[in-house]
Amino acid sequence: MKTDSVKNHAVVSHEEWLAARTAFLEKEKEFTRLQDQLNHERRELPWEAVRKGYVFEGPHGKQNLAELFDGRSQLIVYHFMFEPSAPAGCPHCSLRADGFNGIGVHLEQRDVMMVAVSRAPYSKLAAYQQRMGWNFKWVSSSDTDFNFDYHVSFTPEEFRNKNAFYNFKIQDPKAPEREGHSVFYKDESGAVFHCYSCYDRGNDKLNIHYHYLDLVPKGRDEGGRGPFWVRRHDEYGR
Repeated sequence: MKTDSVKNHAVVSHEEWLAARTAFLEKEKEFTRLQDQLNHERRELPWEAVRKGYVFEGPHGKQNLAELFDGRSQLIVYHFMFEPSAPAGCPHCSLRADGFNGIGVHLEQRDVMMVAVSRAPYSKLAAYQQRMGWNFKWVSSSDTDFNFDYHVSFTPEEFRNKNAFYNFKIQDPKAPEREGHSVFYKDESGAVFHCYSCYDRGNDKLNIHYHYLDLVPKGRDEGGRGPFWVRRHDEYGR
């Protein structure tokens, strides 16, 4: 009999295993079909024009939002939690960055540029990036309202009062900064549009580590506590 315990998990013959796996495959296929439909509907969402002139600082000096596209028409921004006063980047964002570091060269072949954006000054970002061994483009938004306008940074009053607009509703943001992704499009005239943003558990589909953990017998194994176990990749074992 099946139980939730890994130690007492059902062990069956190969024929029984294959029958159960084949039956479950139908559910996986249905999920994939629904996911394809959701992806299509996401791309059909309306856009909003970006009218504010954001200027970022990065490895190529000062660049506006349109210049971050680097000749492409599509831009993915990862809102990386790194406050100006913080000594290092968020460990959870760092885990996610370990997953997307290196994919930029492939995205660029599909007319997509991906960058990370944080409020910390670029000198801190560059030093931390060197420590972590990453090569994706990372820019600072410290001189702009970008993080606040895209609802991943909050004023001291909002954080103190546990009353901020995050993940499309007023709620306790839990931290002065939060994680998220935003997608932009630039047309032939150079106009930039905000297409999509996701936050909190909406990022799960982009967390490659969780997709692997979901495959193994113990799953995420967090006991309802969330990712308490996460460390920066050079801090495990200390």
